[in-house]
Amino acid sequence: MPELSIALLLLAAGLLAGVSNAIAGGGTFFTFPAFLAAGVPPIMANASNAIAVWPGHALAFVGYRSELSRYSKNMPGSVIVALAGGIVGALLVAYVGNKAFSKMIPFLILFATLLFGFGQGLSSWLSRRTDSADFSHPGFATRFLEFVFAVNGGFFGAGLGVMLMAGLLMLGVHDVQVNNALKNFLATIITSAAVVVFAVTGLVSWPHTLVAFVGAVAGGFLGSRIARFLPAVLLRRVVICVGLLLSVLYFGQYYL
Repeated sequence: MPELSIALLLLAAGLLAGVSNAIAGGGTFFTFPAFLAAGVPPIMANASNAIAVWPGHALAFVGYRSELSRYSKNMPGSVIVALAGGIVGALLVAYVGNKAFSKMIPFLILFATLLFGFGQGLSSWLSRRTDSADFSHPGFATRFLEFVFAVNGGFFGAGLGVMLMAGLLMLGVHDVQVNNALKNFLATIITSAAVVVFAVTGLVSWPHTLVAFVGAVAGGFLGSRIARFLPAVLLRRVVICVGLLLSVLYFGQYYL
């Protein structure tokens, strides 16, 4: 087990991540830096973080069975593509190595932060400009787009939910509840595939991960209760500020 101070750091980060994901998303911005601060190598920190925050999407889609049934004919194909993309993304993490991945960290976090900050505006813009229903009749372009999102999610999961929501809007899924159901379902498949790869390849620091995992689960339950008191827009602003600050700090750390 990690020493007490590190365990408390990971537990607190997991708790914040669980609360944040339950209310506004962006929990990875708390846990991933905590793993790095705990001395976990970058690739292992990314893999451990994926497992620590995995319950967020998995628990979220359980109550959406009726919405998912509308696309039951498409689900087998989407599941296969999501699994394949998640596996490829996770394998890419193992392939690039710690040195190269470290250089990517500032840009990955910045991209995820911008996506998180402007995701709602992008979603609104897409909903006004797309009227197709390609997801109901998926062709090569639809499956390719799903695959690209899945690879990105397997490689670095921050911002995956926002990216999937925007992508589904591009494919004509404008119903908010259906979009959210599909987003959480696909995100669960993608992260589950990545988690299995990370675990099998030995990229997970289990003692650190389990502490953060407990915090994330507790934070998820806590977040669902305090959501009525804490405005989501306020928490979103905090997450964006944290993401931008981390981008600057890691850029200085790895490039200056």
